[in-house]
Amino acid sequence: MAVDLLLGLQWGDEGKGKIVDVLTSNYDIIARFQGGPNAGHTLVFNGKKHVLHTIPSGIFHEDTINLVGNGVVIDPVIFKGELDKLAEQDVDYRKSLVISRKAHIILPTHRLLDAASEASKGKAKIGSTLKGIGPTYMDKTGRNGIRVGDLELSDWQERYRALADKHESMIKFYDVDIQYNLEELEAEFFNAVEVLKTLTFIDSEEYVYQAQKSGKTILAEGAQGSLLDIDFGTYPFVTSSNTTAAGSCTGLGVAPNQIGEVFGIFKAYTTRVGSGPFPTELFDEDGETMSRVGNEFGATTGRARRCGWLDLIALKYACQVNGVTQLMMMKGDVLSGFKTLKVCTAYKYKGEVIKHFPYNIDPENIEPIYTEVEGWAEDLTGMSEASQLPKALNDYIAFLEKELEIPITIVSVGPDRKQTIFRNK
Repeated sequence: MAVDLLLGLQWGDEGKGKIVDVLTSNYDIIARFQGGPNAGHTLVFNGKKHVLHTIPSGIFHEDTINLVGNGVVIDPVIFKGELDKLAEQDVDYRKSLVISRKAHIILPTHRLLDAASEASKGKAKIGSTLKGIGPTYMDKTGRNGIRVGDLELSDWQERYRALADKHESMIKFYDVDIQYNLEELEAEFFNAVEVLKTLTFIDSEEYVYQAQKSGKTILAEGAQGSLLDIDFGTYPFVTSSNTTAAGSCTGLGVAPNQIGEVFGIFKAYTTRVGSGPFPTELFDEDGETMSRVGNEFGATTGRARRCGWLDLIALKYACQVNGVTQLMMMKGDVLSGFKTLKVCTAYKYKGEVIKHFPYNIDPENIEPIYTEVEGWAEDLTGMSEASQLPKALNDYIAFLEKELEIPITIVSVGPDRKQTIFRNK
């Protein structure tokens, strides 16, 4: 069985968690393949809001296995917090949650290093979530990291101490005022590690291979978005992992020829959290309306998201890099009430009109060129069938499908799992 893949096509926050939750009934295994607790996947059902950071978004479905892959970095303290909330809701996570032994662990000193590094940059800061993600991936590529499988070794605490001591000397190097009590942080960390050790650790690449062989259906879940990819995103204002389709292969041990459908999630407009260029960003009443109506605040950090019109040049680029086969449009309901919508269909780049995503999209180089389309006034939030969608919205969807040459098969009209409309391919 091929492994299907679901990922974000913008700067994250597209609504991946909701769609994974909606699609989970079609799959035996949901497998998270990269990122860490800098992710915030929000699910709404039965009148309740649930926010996951590391645990796959299929966890609320009783008969589905949820796998945290080798490409993920895990903070045991945050992970324990997620488990505690699941326990409060009587979710039997011990039978449905497995963790790759090759996943790396975020230490308390990784978070401190993150804070020290960001503070040292001053105005040039990249907008880190300060969760220790970057330093953990640096240790991974530097071959210094501690992995989940190391927790099964008798000397893992000695390995921890050696790495933590190295981090403390690096923190001093930054020469910034970072106040912390490592003893307190470590007490919380070691307590959380003991909880982590009660879960099932697996050799995930073998597990996935055998699951495929036996006909199990698997959906790989990405975090963040394609424009935050360490290689193909708006570097250096990116995350520390490969958020694109290729990351699912390295983050789970799945061969490229085993990838099936690639579901690409995007908002009907564009948002971005933190620093970095954003060609279609709005600083007017329209941008404020998107932010207010869309409740655009980060699920992990609470930071306000920057808002702007849909950027088709960036979206085409993400579709191309990922090999997207189906598109899913989120938050169409937020645009209800706009008389006219704008879509960026080209860039003026250094005086020349281009239709591809260039190396540098800093504001001094890029000016978006817009195509205007008619908006709609109808409230979409109570709609449940494609036949109910207003003509102007259908025209907007048809316009996007023509430009992107990929079908939009799902339209989300609200945060609840029920507010999901399936369209024919």
